Amino acid sequence: MKPSLLTVALLLCAPFAQAQQASPSDMPGPALSGGRIPQLQGDIAIDGTLDDAAWANALEQEIAYEIQPGDNTPAPVKTTVRIGYTADALYVAFHAIDTDPSKIRAHLRDRDAMFNDDWVGVFLDTFNDHRRGYELVVNPLGVQGDLIRDETNANNQEDPSWDGLWQSAGRITAEGYDVEIRIPFATLRFPNGGGDQRWGISLFRSWPRDKRHQLTSHRVPRASSCFQCEWGQYEGMAGAHQGRNLELVPTLMMGASQMRDHAGERWRKDQSSAEPGVDVSWAPSPAMTLNATLNPDFSQVETDQLQLGFNDSFALFYQEKRPFFLEGADYFTSQFNVLHTRQIADPDFGLRVTGRSGGNTYGAIVARDATTLLLVPGVLGSRFEQLAQTANVAVGRYRHDFSTQLSVGMIGTAREGDDYANSVAGIDLRWKKDPHTFTTQFLHSRSEYPQTIVAGYAGELGNDATPSGNAWRVEYSFSNRSWFFDVWHMDVDPGFRADLGFMGQVGYDKSLVGGQRSWFRDGKAFDRINLYADFDVTHRFDGQLLEREWEGSISAQGPMQSNFSLHGMTRKRFWRGRLFDERYVDTNAQYRPTGNLLLGLYLQAGRMLDLSAEKTGQRAMIEHWGNLSIGRGLALNWALTRQRMRRDGGTAFEATLLNAGGSWQFDPHQRLRLTLQGSSVRRDPALYPRAINARARDLAAQLVYSYKVNPRTALYAGASWGGFMDDEHPQLFGNTRSVFAKLSYGWQP
Repeated sequence: MKPSLLTVALLLCAPFAQAQQASPSDMPGPALSGGRIPQLQGDIAIDGTLDDAAWANALEQEIAYEIQPGDNTPAPVKTTVRIGYTADALYVAFHAIDTDPSKIRAHLRDRDAMFNDDWVGVFLDTFNDHRRGYELVVNPLGVQGDLIRDETNANNQEDPSWDGLWQSAGRITAEGYDVEIRIPFATLRFPNGGGDQRWGISLFRSWPRDKRHQLTSHRVPRASSCFQCEWGQYEGMAGAHQGRNLELVPTLMMGASQMRDHAGERWRKDQSSAEPGVDVSWAPSPAMTLNATLNPDFSQVETDQLQLGFNDSFALFYQEKRPFFLEGADYFTSQFNVLHTRQIADPDFGLRVTGRSGGNTYGAIVARDATTLLLVPGVLGSRFEQLAQTANVAVGRYRHDFSTQLSVGMIGTAREGDDYANSVAGIDLRWKKDPHTFTTQFLHSRSEYPQTIVAGYAGELGNDATPSGNAWRVEYSFSNRSWFFDVWHMDVDPGFRADLGFMGQVGYDKSLVGGQRSWFRDGKAFDRINLYADFDVTHRFDGQLLEREWEGSISAQGPMQSNFSLHGMTRKRFWRGRLFDERYVDTNAQYRPTGNLLLGLYLQAGRMLDLSAEKTGQRAMIEHWGNLSIGRGLALNWALTRQRMRRDGGTAFEATLLNAGGSWQFDPHQRLRLTLQGSSVRRDPALYPRAINARARDLAAQLVYSYKVNPRTALYAGASWGGFMDDEHPQLFGNTRSVFAKLSYGWQP
């Protein structure tokens, strides 16, 4: 049996059979609460100086309410906002007054890295359907951040991967700061037709001092479970013109690497290349966006955060960082993680379509991968394998919103190679009314694997070369101002495989029930306290208990933007034929002693399982992290983790992990970044039943210079170095080194 791409192809095509020009939501909306946005007369220079004559006839608004930590109380600082539009862009100006301008937090940072500063922003629900919105924010120096907000996601996800093309400028003044924003209509998607638009808009200011004050232009009840539903209603934008909505981004990636096996050896050439490519984005209508990439550069300019996995049986998870897959990623989310695009490791080309029409939202990806990366799952562990063969990839996601309360969706993934195939198809539902939320998803998979993969399955899963199975999940939650309650159950068959996702455990079922009580103490030093507890139990497919766990925590937020928590856990855990008792307590604290310094500390201690030895011992772990801003443009960051386990009269292992670095932002466009990573693990071989390395170390560094005109037009140049040390190589040495340069240019004809 070899599954076909036909099922997924049909799923991909279904939405387009009904795709049509987007139209305003036919659901009744609230009365016009914000005002009418007028068309501006004259030119406006985006320079942070609010002296252009065209601002005179703009709509003036005020950010009048504090929604956190205050409960819709009067804003502690005054912010006036002007809004207007021309035929091709929306214009917004903020005049942010401060009671003590010397305390304004403003730093030169990379895009989306300024959220700890003071900032102002405009949030746009351009379809006015409370489902998906844009969030565009700017700090006092004009540094941009932009996100997509998805209210249909169970966690109200804010996705920072979207990078729109828009202009901003900021200027600190004697009484606060001013910000100007120009958002081309070509950057946004909204209904067209030439007449008036009705958008949901929130005007926002973040004012971080002893506490971070969140200020808005509208009230937000604490019991509200839909922030976007509370945004003001604005009309205007008649005749707004989106342009051709076509963008081409040619790229050129050049690189060379060297390696060696032993210290003192001559470096030998590993690989070098100069690869051109092109990305194309076209929106034929506001309802649809098409993206294509040919010979793409999928190298990562930003390094992954180093992790230690020596006492964990499951494969480590790393976030996606490649722009082609990041943009529009929210269209493909579902309750199970059946699409993790890093599983598409080395594509030769990729095609993607995303869009929405009325109550329909859809997305599809087609790609050809030069290799086949597999996450081989098990009941108690997982690992990565790679097949030396190309694979065809297809992904489809469709959701229909019957109302603001009820949504039903479908998702399908498929990948085929020479002697390999995997397909997943499923349906999901979400219902939400006031404090009640109900979600469920059902999936079915079919697969075919070469014998090399089958032979590596965990013993309890057998050696089936053509496994198939189901996965399902159901959840109910209740959430209001003071209470939260959650109960869910999931079941994953032993034969279920989601090879394009990240589901490392199969052959189990799990249930959880938990709840939280929150206390709001407005005006107090510690203004919010949470008390949480839950119980969960997990069984293997044959009924064997895998885990039974109780846990509870108390947390609070207080002065100096501090957060504190105390947590405890006790459980029974199954491992290699036996049940073990584990229990620990931990505490987590984070605060800002000054506006330029963040400090954090995590402590854990208790009785834990050493997987390699199949014994429990006393494990202690400490983690310290922080970041420091020096002047406007220099930033340092670090995270240091140490853990140690004592048992059987000795120290079984000690491990240290360091992620550190710094960046120097010369101006809003230029940045120099240094990353340092290192790890060290020591074990006592006498305390392990099988042969094991006594010591292992890793060390890596990367230096990158970047010049960004905008998110599409940029230059990167850098070098990296890596090394290791273990029992067989007693001298620390660099075993890999490389240099690279990447150039991209965004062109909108």
